Amino acid sequence: MKHIVKSWDDYQKIYQYSVEQPQAFWADIASEFQWKKSWDKVLEWNFSEPNVKWFQGGQLNITENCLDRHLESRGDQVAIIWEPNDPKDQEIKLTYKELHQKVSQFANVLKKQGVQKGDRVCLYMPMIPELAIAVLACARIGAVHSVVFAGFSANALADRINDAEAKLVITADGSFRGAKTIALKDITDDALSHTPCVETVIVVERTKQVCQMQEGRDYWWHEEVASVDADCPAETMDSEDMLFILYTSGSTGKPKGVVHTTAGYMVYTYYTFMNVFQYQEGDVYWCSADIGWITGHSYIIYGPLLAGATTVMSEGIPTWPDAGRYWATCDKYKVNQFYTAPTAIRALMAKGLEYVAPYRLDALKVIGSVGEPINEEAWEWYHKYIGKSQCPIVDTWWQTETGGMMISPIPNVTPLKPTFATLPLPGIQPCLVTQEGKEIEENGVEGLLCVKYPWPSMIRTTYGNHERCKQVYFSMFEGKYFTGDGCRRDEDGLYRIIGRVDDVINVSGHRLGTAEVENAINEHDAVVESAVIGYPHEIKGQGIFAFVIVNDEISEQKLQKELKELVVKEIGPIAKPDRLAIVSGLPKTRSGKIMRRILRKIASGEADQLGDLSTLLDPSIVEEIKSLV
Repeated sequence: MKHIVKSWDDYQKIYQYSVEQPQAFWADIASEFQWKKSWDKVLEWNFSEPNVKWFQGGQLNITENCLDRHLESRGDQVAIIWEPNDPKDQEIKLTYKELHQKVSQFANVLKKQGVQKGDRVCLYMPMIPELAIAVLACARIGAVHSVVFAGFSANALADRINDAEAKLVITADGSFRGAKTIALKDITDDALSHTPCVETVIVVERTKQVCQMQEGRDYWWHEEVASVDADCPAETMDSEDMLFILYTSGSTGKPKGVVHTTAGYMVYTYYTFMNVFQYQEGDVYWCSADIGWITGHSYIIYGPLLAGATTVMSEGIPTWPDAGRYWATCDKYKVNQFYTAPTAIRALMAKGLEYVAPYRLDALKVIGSVGEPINEEAWEWYHKYIGKSQCPIVDTWWQTETGGMMISPIPNVTPLKPTFATLPLPGIQPCLVTQEGKEIEENGVEGLLCVKYPWPSMIRTTYGNHERCKQVYFSMFEGKYFTGDGCRRDEDGLYRIIGRVDDVINVSGHRLGTAEVENAINEHDAVVESAVIGYPHEIKGQGIFAFVIVNDEISEQKLQKELKELVVKEIGPIAKPDRLAIVSGLPKTRSGKIMRRILRKIASGEADQLGDLSTLLDPSIVEEIKSLV
């Protein structure tokens, strides 16, 4: 395994090589995989169009590298351990041989249903083994998978299906989430009444609840699988063929379909998985994320399986049946590397140490954090009580658009500092720039975080709208990818992410565009206008605060209830406002722009630091809002 960092000396040498000779560096790592045909050219790029191509001319299939190449050496090793929602139910363990067989079999089901290379398939599923199998089956036949988190509403699902023009949808009768049962097929049916592109639906039986099956369109997974064999040669894919589309919220209302391609994504997720978790043969690794988000794609499925690891996927939630669930699971499987979100850590911390005390947690070697910057109090608690002050915390910074981890400690190698993502991984060239785009060379500064050289797993386009990709990520600063994040670099050159600079809120590690939430609120007949902002929330990191102007006398209690229900219906429970204030006006400039900065300051308890209000059309509105909040 090339360029795996094992010491500080390694890090310095490998990082320097990766910056001085990036193409040779990435070619070294890519050469470890099975290629049907090697590449002609490592990299071609410009950030102005943008146009980035890695390993051009190469041909491969990512599932041959996740599965087939391991069959001889580790066919009987467990690939996936599935932990069910209810700890009293039986877990499932699939070996590499069994997973290969199930993936090939379901790939044949997709082919039987007319799915071809390049077709888009939408997955709206619980965290069950069939979700991982379906993702890999799509990749095996060259279909493009688009996983939609199964907490999104029917409207949000329909938007994503239509944008991707998916011809087949895979779902389940229902899902279990803690003590709740959710009727996924009913939600899917609601969505499908607005999706003319969908021809076929495949349904996994999970909860055994009654659901409608439409003749000629809907098929049961178990019946379809029984009708095909398990021999499915992998489709030959070009390096830059699309692997998946994953939707992420933007600062405008419509979600963006982030496109990732085959070879670069494969090389990068494998390399970062091996380095950041220091995975060793025989280890058991667990990422508690949902496959509906990029973390689940890169670090439950692809990264671990490319590395021949044993990866745990869990259906449950951290607080059910009690707040010891994560730690019980770590002990049950002797988990060596554990990767979760700061929101989960804060929620479990709030429940008290009595839920940690019964567990040994003695197999843990590395503990990680993902989705948002982790606050110092949570970092210290996690390190002391979960890592027993022995386990390094990898506080990883990355995005749906980056495909993999970009800035992170490497355990037992690079320095740790609470709240800091610390240093760039080999192959990543970050920089801080001023608002005007001037690069800041010195340390001990704050600026806007950009990346000035391509990496293999970076976004290629936004599906069906390349101009949007260019405008959002590449137009702000010439020749650079703009992350949308503000960042601090300390005197030692360590990086700390200080949050979004656009109108995107990070709720429990999930990005939501303020425009998306405002659009939902504005659907209500009584609402004239709304402004949504993020504010500090002790569990979620950021909560959602909505300021609403109404056009008639309506009881505040009734409106609060109806608006929250409306947001859940339009987007999903994750977007439900935590606080709502009915106001007579919003702080606007004379040109009509809402000054969300002012609302953020007031909601954050910083009403004495509002700065210059002279550009406001009506400064008295600010006093009214301050008195309400």
